[in-house]
Amino acid sequence: MPKITVLKKTNLQEDSCHSMLISLFRGLAALVVAWAHLRAASFPAFGDVANPTLLFQAMAFSSGFAYLAVMVFFVLSGWLVGGSYLNRMDTDRALQNYAVDRVSRLWVVLVPTFLVALLVGALTGTIDPGRVSFSASDPYSLTAFIGNMFGLQNILVESFGENFPLWSLANETWYYVAFPLLVVVFRSRSLASRAAALLALAAIVQLVTPAIVLYFAIWLLGAGFSRVKIEAGPLLRWALVLITVVTAVLIRLKGKNEISVETFPQFLGFSLLFALFLSSMQFKRPQSTMLDRVDRTGRFFADFSFTMYVLHVPLIFVMVHLTSSLFGIDRLSPEIVSHYLIYLGMFVVLVFAGYFFHLPFEANTSRVRQWLKGQLFARVGTVRT
Repeated sequence: MPKITVLKKTNLQEDSCHSMLISLFRGLAALVVAWAHLRAASFPAFGDVANPTLLFQAMAFSSGFAYLAVMVFFVLSGWLVGGSYLNRMDTDRALQNYAVDRVSRLWVVLVPTFLVALLVGALTGTIDPGRVSFSASDPYSLTAFIGNMFGLQNILVESFGENFPLWSLANETWYYVAFPLLVVVFRSRSLASRAAALLALAAIVQLVTPAIVLYFAIWLLGAGFSRVKIEAGPLLRWALVLITVVTAVLIRLKGKNEISVETFPQFLGFSLLFALFLSSMQFKRPQSTMLDRVDRTGRFFADFSFTMYVLHVPLIFVMVHLTSSLFGIDRLSPEIVSHYLIYLGMFVVLVFAGYFFHLPFEANTSRVRQWLKGQLFARVGTVRT
């Protein structure tokens, strides 16, 4: 029988099996999302093809897991962000450090990506570089730029640069804000602090969409299960893997491929199984050359997974524009084998571009954090003195 232990602290040790898997799934989820969006932009919709080939059927099937990949992101974000905050919430300046960490994580990548989106819009003729718009309904406006920096896309403004995957960053942003408020509600000894936190949470609920509120439960699953260690034998762990994979396939084949209140139960079930599996892998990673390679590979892709996620759509816009203007190919044909090779080449370009673009930005997030904390906290100390 499995042994379930509630941990006093979230285990964030890098030599644990679950840490290796977290890195691997972070990288894989970003690749899955990019694979799906590239197929949707370059090939016709599956329903528009009368007699799809087996190769196109396989491609259509493999590219239908993007929303499940986002659920993986939500669980892992709750595990890492929520778990690390729980570990540090009683330390000095815990909330201030948390705020700087979250803002820097988002803005270090979003600001340069939004600038790329503006260049792409100018290159493709989508926008007029000489005109500045302030309309909230214009995805290239200054209002949309600022709104997306604060997670207001699909709430008050459009996703900047028509970068539709940014919807999930609105979720993430408000989960980052809501989680410490929720901690105050349950842990603060001050009645006034609890009341203020409750009022802030109520304001967030009124502002955001019902789906954002509902899917917070999946993010909280990650935070909660980061404190749960399940000691089980390999048979149970493999059973969890099998059940999770089967559930993902069933959702792909029978479920609805959209994020809504209606589809929440299917994604909650998948996320619960995934969180259970991660909790069952909380043990030290055995010494193995193969596992070391898996760990290095996972960490490599995880390091630029965020950049890959937010940058791939503007890059897809560029590649689709170039294939159309230079080669006269508006859509790749599912009947032509060489077009699959073109698609693979485009995907490789996405991955390499994501990696090289992350080097000056996402790769330096920790340095930006240290500089910001040094500047902000030094000024606070000076004022107090």
